Amino acid sequence: MDALTRNWLLLIALTLGTVAVGAFHGPVAAALLLVLAWTKARTILGGFLHLSAAPGWLSMAMVPLALWMAVVWALTWVAIG
Repeated sequence: MDALTRNWLLLIALTLGTVAVGAFHGPVAAALLLVLAWTKARTILGGFLHLSAAPGWLSMAMVPLALWMAVVWALTWVAIG
């Protein structure tokens, strides 16, 4: 199986996971949804846009995204918790 097919199947599995977790409420569900979204973003950026082949570029995209998602989760925790 080539890398693009593997990435596509991973995105399908992550999307099914998102649908499954989306039925639940609360800060833990929000954290799981954000982790799934971060993993999907990493799969797309690294696999389809080939940023994993360029040194430093994937990290330069993923670290700010992780920080932003941590802020979103913290706001969710305050609003829901």
